[in-house]
Amino acid sequence: MPVAQMPSPAVQAFFHPDTSTFTYVVHEGVGGAAAIIDPVLDYDAAAARTATASADAVLAFVRAQDLRVEWILETHAHADHLSAGGYLRDALGAPLAIGRGIVEVQARFKALFGLGEEFVADGRQFDRLFDDGDTFRIGGLAARVLATPGHTGDSLTYVIGDAAFVGDTLFAPDVGTARCDFPGGDAAQLYASIQRILALPADTRIFLCHDYPPGGRAPLAQTSIAAQRRDNVHVGHVAGLADFVALRTGRDATLPVPRLILPALQVNIRGGRLPAAEANGVAYLRLPLNQVGHAQ
Repeated sequence: MPVAQMPSPAVQAFFHPDTSTFTYVVHEGVGGAAAIIDPVLDYDAAAARTATASADAVLAFVRAQDLRVEWILETHAHADHLSAGGYLRDALGAPLAIGRGIVEVQARFKALFGLGEEFVADGRQFDRLFDDGDTFRIGGLAARVLATPGHTGDSLTYVIGDAAFVGDTLFAPDVGTARCDFPGGDAAQLYASIQRILALPADTRIFLCHDYPPGGRAPLAQTSIAAQRRDNVHVGHVAGLADFVALRTGRDATLPVPRLILPALQVNIRGGRLPAAEANGVAYLRLPLNQVGHAQ
């Protein structure tokens, strides 16, 4: 008998140039069910001002296509951009989901930022905490969850039909893989997670959370299992664990701290919401001094 073909959902990518982030709307087609993956809240670091133009562009697409958004999905608590998950949840009424590892991430950064008792580190800021192997549906599309930690402890890959949304595990083949030097990161764990992804069926489409194009090429949202196995500069050609850990550890030691890590983490562990306003009606973010990165 012929092998059954995996359904191929429609995928619309939105690129956020300021943070080199891709947001995705994965859907059944016009009038069907949809999920939004890794939405971005615009943030002007100099003015400490947020805006929703990027998230509103996603909303405009959803409405123009008459899509029914059933999930807002985070691949992990991002350190390089603020999430618009809370904003879109309010606008659409869809549940917001992330991996169960967010609880550990919340506890770690609650301590770093000195957050008080008003912030409870148990994942309640999200509607669903996914575990490895969990399944769910987006209308008629079957989806499953792969825990793919290493970049962060809460990192997930969402496999929806023949599409895999890999977060910050893999980048484009000519860029490589994600850093592992954040608290909770582990290069050996990332290597194992990438092997899980590369074991997916060869026709699986891979959708990247970021692209940092070398040589002036255009940003690349989509790659393939075959291209990653063959050409990824960090894990292609069946690179071994020891070589990968040495390469990744050495490279991470040279990388600067992400520009938005401190505001991003404070917002993203809250499910993409700002801290509660103080008595004067103003919300504040915290800057823990001499705690992140190294002196230049």
